[in-house]
Amino acid sequence: MAKSLLRLEALKLRKKGISVGKIASYLKVSKSSASYWTRDIILEIEQLEKLRKSMLKGAALGRFRGSQIQKQRRLKRIERSKTEGIKALCKLKQREFLIAGLALYWGEGSKKSQDVEFCNSDPKMIQFLLLWLQKCFNIPITDIRCNVGINEIHYRREQIVREYWSKVTGIPLTQFRKTNFKKVKNKKVYENFNEHYGTLSISVIKPSRFYFKIMGLIEGLYEAGSGLVSRGVS
Repeated sequence: MAKSLLRLEALKLRKKGISVGKIASYLKVSKSSASYWTRDIILEIEQLEKLRKSMLKGAALGRFRGSQIQKQRRLKRIERSKTEGIKALCKLKQREFLIAGLALYWGEGSKKSQDVEFCNSDPKMIQFLLLWLQKCFNIPITDIRCNVGINEIHYRREQIVREYWSKVTGIPLTQFRKTNFKKVKNKKVYENFNEHYGTLSISVIKPSRFYFKIMGLIEGLYEAGSGLVSRGVS
């Protein structure tokens, strides 16, 4: 809790153009921690000039500007990688989509209770696996049930959270089960409390129709991977 609060305070101070050194001193944390927390914030030219007048001179200013340029390059590299990744995989074939979904379900889905169910907080992963169930196993949306899980401190936001996940999935609220409010001490401080939506569990009714088929395909995926390893394929 303390570290989360300090991190949020560090972000606020950095956005105001406060130097990393002063942030570290004010929050009584190491300079490396303050720098790590605020590493993605790009300062405006006016803020840089203000820092220059207050604390930076000569070579120090050059190094500081250099670090800002490096940050900008890193962020551009991230965006470029996203664009290249989308271009490389934008046209998945049915078999490739099946395998990708199997790998995700293998890591995130239920495998012991004979239920076809997975839970995650990432809306993109939820959408991907939901589409996988529909396209690869012909499971109609009417056979899907949803269950929201969220800390009880969000009790007053229940309807907003449920509507958010209904919009993400395209599944009507009538197919949502009772919200699971987690009665645990909240150790995480969210920068924006009102943009936290917990997790969503997606489950299939009468799952035995699909459970054993999915498990069999996962076993096939494992055997195929093991075969590559045994043959020394890199």
